[in-house]
Amino acid sequence: MNRRLVILEAVAGPLYWVILAASLWVLFRGHNEPGGGFIGGLVAVSASVLWAVARGSDAAARRLPLRSPIRLAAAGVGVGTLSGLPAWWQGQPYLTHWWGEIPLGVTDLTVSTVLMFDIGVYLCVWGALAGYALALLALGEDGEGAAAEPAQGGRGDST
Repeated sequence: MNRRLVILEAVAGPLYWVILAASLWVLFRGHNEPGGGFIGGLVAVSASVLWAVARGSDAAARRLPLRSPIRLAAAGVGVGTLSGLPAWWQGQPYLTHWWGEIPLGVTDLTVSTVLMFDIGVYLCVWGALAGYALALLALGEDGEGAAAEPAQGGRGDST
């Protein structure tokens, strides 16, 4: 039996985007502090899980960037790997991070390879853990009816 949770379906759309915005805020707020990419990725996973509970794990997987948890995680590993190359090309140890500023007229935007690394961690965590969570939720979607019915002839059967 497939039960619809109408209230959850109604609030899932706006709440999904609010959670993703919060995950991006955590990512960018923490780019000069440890853990911005990791915790931001975990928050993004919660948005994917919310969508999966409301609409199904396939629908949640289609909402991921690159439409695949594996591709998203692989892209994160790639971005994180690329963040160490500028220093390496300059003869410094790999993953020695660089900082700079981009003038925007009114203010300057501080950029760094640390932020690039954190974006890679964010994408990798989101892809890997969302893939794991969506796979677990899909198990419940496929076997809903089988788990609800007791086995015939087992313990407690009075026949």
